[in-house]
Amino acid sequence: MKKIYGLVKPALDAHTLGINAIKGFLSECGETVVVANRDVSIAANDLHSLKNQDVFMEWIGTNRITHLGISYRLDPDDAQKIMHRIIDTLHTKRLFVREGGTIVNVYFAGLPESCRRIKKDHGQDVVTFIGSEGFMETLLRMDVPKDQIPLNLQVGSRYDAFLMDIAREYIESKKYEEVEPSIKGDYPGFGNRQDRLVDRLADHRKRSDLPLTRAHVGPYKQHREEAVAEFEEWCRRLAKTGYLDICSIGSSQLTQSRFNEDWSGLPNGGGVPIQTPNEYERIYEACRPMLVRTYSGTKNVDRLAVVHEETLNIAWHALSLWWFNQLDGRGENDLLTNLKQHCETLRYIASTKKPFEPNTPHHFAFRGSDDVTYIVSAVLAARTAKHYGINDFILQVMLNTPRSTWGIVDLAKARAILQLIRPLSDDSFHIYLQPRAGLDYFAPDETLAKIQLASVSMLMDDIEPDDNSSPNIVHVVSYSEALYLATPPVIDESIKITLGAIRHYRTLKNAKKADQGRFEEEIVARTKNFVDEANIVLEGIEKSIDEPYTPEGLYAIFASGFLPTPYLWGNVEAFPNATAFGSRVLDGSTVLCDDKGRTVDAQVRVAFAMKNVGSLAIKP
Repeated sequence: MKKIYGLVKPALDAHTLGINAIKGFLSECGETVVVANRDVSIAANDLHSLKNQDVFMEWIGTNRITHLGISYRLDPDDAQKIMHRIIDTLHTKRLFVREGGTIVNVYFAGLPESCRRIKKDHGQDVVTFIGSEGFMETLLRMDVPKDQIPLNLQVGSRYDAFLMDIAREYIESKKYEEVEPSIKGDYPGFGNRQDRLVDRLADHRKRSDLPLTRAHVGPYKQHREEAVAEFEEWCRRLAKTGYLDICSIGSSQLTQSRFNEDWSGLPNGGGVPIQTPNEYERIYEACRPMLVRTYSGTKNVDRLAVVHEETLNIAWHALSLWWFNQLDGRGENDLLTNLKQHCETLRYIASTKKPFEPNTPHHFAFRGSDDVTYIVSAVLAARTAKHYGINDFILQVMLNTPRSTWGIVDLAKARAILQLIRPLSDDSFHIYLQPRAGLDYFAPDETLAKIQLASVSMLMDDIEPDDNSSPNIVHVVSYSEALYLATPPVIDESIKITLGAIRHYRTLKNAKKADQGRFEEEIVARTKNFVDEANIVLEGIEKSIDEPYTPEGLYAIFASGFLPTPYLWGNVEAFPNATAFGSRVLDGSTVLCDDKGRTVDAQVRVAFAMKNVGSLAIKP
């Protein structure tokens, strides 16, 4: 019986990174992998329904799945219920090999508590993964023979080991516990509705060369009003301790998709369930003097941006351009409608003189895009922002995405983006760097996760190592990311680790006790290669699409194949050119490849995309 892996992400969970990462690694090992489409994923949410059971079982049977993997990163109660229904259905339909079916093994990846419960419930029927497993361990536990695992998946980066050694010593010393909150500003707008990020940054620089801190905050509770009330209390606590500068509301998917609507009978899916403008106003008051920001909407995007401006005095607006719509299942807009709303919203943001952050490159990375696509999408977002009159541009760079990315590759990617967008800078367009750790980077082990947080914080300081004012902002991902929702004390401790690690690393470098310079030759070479490849793609776009920074132009860029997205979640049939190529990990970098695994360079992708532009149903 041929081994075939089937991977499923129940549709309630919007996170796709784990599924895409393991698909890439299994494919790299020569295994056959089938990822469930949206219909199957929706069915997996609730197998009580006979119709859903039929959809799920038909997918298993049609594809002759032998090894079934489920990924679910949200609430352990929901994870336990979903897996109970899946295993019960497999037994009822007698689909395990020992019962005469095809299923040899079932795997589950999720939060540690979810894994503990599922292992207790199902024993040997399910192999669980909590997220701290190395690539070798994961593949071996998924029945991949060791001699099938390529060498490049088995080795790591010397630079990463160098940082981890310094970070381990720093965390063991507990020096981060001595970090004090920064002295807060005294400029006229500080902490009131005239406050602005650019003013906060300028004032902060007078007192410190460390970055401002931003973090996602948000408790999860089943009862909506209780969740909002607890969030307000968390905001007051964080404002009082003073470590966090910018509170980023971890709003629920319902807030993003159905703000100020009736939510009766609708699942929340995690996040703070803010439903009304009045609740935003209460949150603003609870946060002062912190700046506040939140996710954009997934429909009526421009109207919700106005609400955010009026109720929160939002620190900056964020849009994803190609994402948070039908393509990833996180919104009801089709791609063109989404782009039209986002471009209209950019006009509004420009009128407010507030900064704009594109939530763009890492969403391509979540879906298997290569590193050049990551870079190109960031440059396109910057050019689009300037086209619509944005004055202040916040470049968020998500590191460790996927987790197999080497640190020197992360540095090269970040430097390549900066090199390509810095020429846009002038008196009316300013760029602010905001790096962050990756979503699935942290291990579900507190001590190791703290070391990882210190390590990635030091890496951030090597993006522009000769500029002590860089990075301007750090998006602090708490060390508890793989374990539990970060509470205010955990957020504060994570900020202490982040800022303390950056300061410690700078001290070591200045004292010649940390020789990061020995890695520069390779970083510079990789940066040049990324810039060269990205320029070929960008020039191809400019040559073949008349107005690339309009909704129609951005649509054509994606639809023609300039931004390859191997693991597209929704509307796959409508965008065949976007999924024409695959990707794989090579020497710590994600590269584009053809169906035989051969690397595809920029010239090939550009030639492919350019020939498709003329045949698009929607013309740029």
